[in-house]
Amino acid sequence: MTDLVLGPVLRHVDDSSATIWVQTDGPCTVTIAGCSAETFQVSGHHYALVVVTGFTPGAPYQVHLDGAQVWPEAGTTLPPSRIPAISDDFTVVFGSCRMPQSDDAEEQRVFGTDALAAYARRMAGQDPVHWPNSLVLLGDQIYADETSKATRRWIADRRGTGEPDGVADFDEYAHLYREAWSTPVVRWLLSTVPTSMILDDHEVIDDWNTSPAWRDHMAEKPWWAERETSALMSYWVYQHLGNLHPDELAADATYAKVRAAEDATEVLRDFAQSATGEANGRRTTRWSFRRDFGRVRLLMIDTRAGRILSSGRRSIVSDDEFEWIEANAEGSYDHLLIGSSLPWLMPHAISAMQTANEAASARPGLPGRIAEKIRRAVDQEHWPAFKTSFDRLTRLVQRSASGSAATVCVLSGDVHHLYVAEASFDTPVNAKVYQLVCSPMHNRIPRIFHPLFRIGWSRALAVVLGKRSLRPPLDWRKLAGPYMTNALGTLRISGRKAVVELEKADVHGLTPIITIPLSD
Repeated sequence: MTDLVLGPVLRHVDDSSATIWVQTDGPCTVTIAGCSAETFQVSGHHYALVVVTGFTPGAPYQVHLDGAQVWPEAGTTLPPSRIPAISDDFTVVFGSCRMPQSDDAEEQRVFGTDALAAYARRMAGQDPVHWPNSLVLLGDQIYADETSKATRRWIADRRGTGEPDGVADFDEYAHLYREAWSTPVVRWLLSTVPTSMILDDHEVIDDWNTSPAWRDHMAEKPWWAERETSALMSYWVYQHLGNLHPDELAADATYAKVRAAEDATEVLRDFAQSATGEANGRRTTRWSFRRDFGRVRLLMIDTRAGRILSSGRRSIVSDDEFEWIEANAEGSYDHLLIGSSLPWLMPHAISAMQTANEAASARPGLPGRIAEKIRRAVDQEHWPAFKTSFDRLTRLVQRSASGSAATVCVLSGDVHHLYVAEASFDTPVNAKVYQLVCSPMHNRIPRIFHPLFRIGWSRALAVVLGKRSLRPPLDWRKLAGPYMTNALGTLRISGRKAVVELEKADVHGLTPIITIPLSD
């Protein structure tokens, strides 16, 4: 009998449809709430994305493979999975950077408590009326370059201990996702909370797409092309598909080819290889996406795979993609959530240093080469290190805050600490504007780095490290943080009111850090 390997994972949900993703151990027909889809195959692995319509919001659902029920699992004590209704009272949980759970005592000590698992355990004991309406995962859902001890042993048994460190191909990526999403309570949470996801560097390798020199250096490694291609193939299967609205799925040419193929490995390989390329300042693939939850809009920006680095240009995304982002930021809503794995507003000294480094790295000769070495050595590759993109995003946020919104919040991760910052502009805007950073969920940062994050907020140091001519076209002040702990952030929205809560994960579960009202 065919069985589930992973899932169900509840992805896109609106008033009339939902998409639910599964991985199975063989080809079959997947049926959920009376709606069915055939599995497709990639490198011997089997997947399906079921578009569910005609469901009753809040009602439990089951998963059947070839007519046999496989979810909920027999004997489970967890509540039934269900597709929630969209309401004016909206709760979104967000975070990034999650290592898998481990049975190894040393890894447990290093990684700390898994905040996502802690949240799931608390949620399982609550009335469903208190469950969140959305989960936003802001990158590093898996670590392809920093694998667990268990995965390293599995890889050694499979292919030995040669290069690369970390995963090498699609099969090894499939193993990583299975390791990350198999924790029973997390698997249940993903089955019942609509989840949006975007990739960051560790889905491929640390500091992915830092600069043209970085790409040239990586291209010399014999294993690199297969790693990057397999990363985007697996991202498409495990994360990207579920970000799409059913109408987008129906119009997606790659999805149609994958479903029609007996084995879609080469279809996806060709797609992924094209997605890694850049021609004339353009990318062929857009990973950014938009979701509307009633009067709340989520606009997720890909800050890694779409970078423009060639021909002396430096941009977080291409002009075409930025135009798509700007067009989708227009409209009437009460709250705009901009998801970006990388923070837009960083600690002042770090922001100033990154912008100054970008300018220095463009200089010819030795000064530029030194700046490039510094850039790669100390991770100078966030929004401030792409000043043209930073300024363009700032203008987008300012325009959005001048419209109908009560708040504009940029949700970010990556930097392995938490903080809340409020932005201000020379020209008054209607909405409150915030940078909300929550990272990591499960990858605690060593204490040696804690003082650096605190010093980074020094305005005096920012003046020393930056250049007056490069100062950003806005100001911001820290309202809370930095906190160095595993954690989750929660935005609670009711009408035009919004509150953010930060909670840390420890042996007791989740403990409140701070609650901040975001609207008047």
